[in-house]
Amino acid sequence: MSKVSVDASTCVGCGLCEQSCPEVFQVQGDGIAHVLAQSCATHNLKEVAELCPVTAIKVA
Repeated sequence: MSKVSVDASTCVGCGLCEQSCPEVFQVQGDGIAHVLAQSCATHNLKEVAELCPVTAIKVA
């Protein structure tokens, strides 16, 4: 299983990850994306991570 994380010091809260996969990512009140789950049946999380304009999402 993949390990998904968001670097809070890099994240700008643009919301692309949340729009692409709301089951896994949520931009919360602090303006930072948070990981809600470690897997998604409908999205390739590595592809979602590649959408991040500041490369704050890591999928290992």
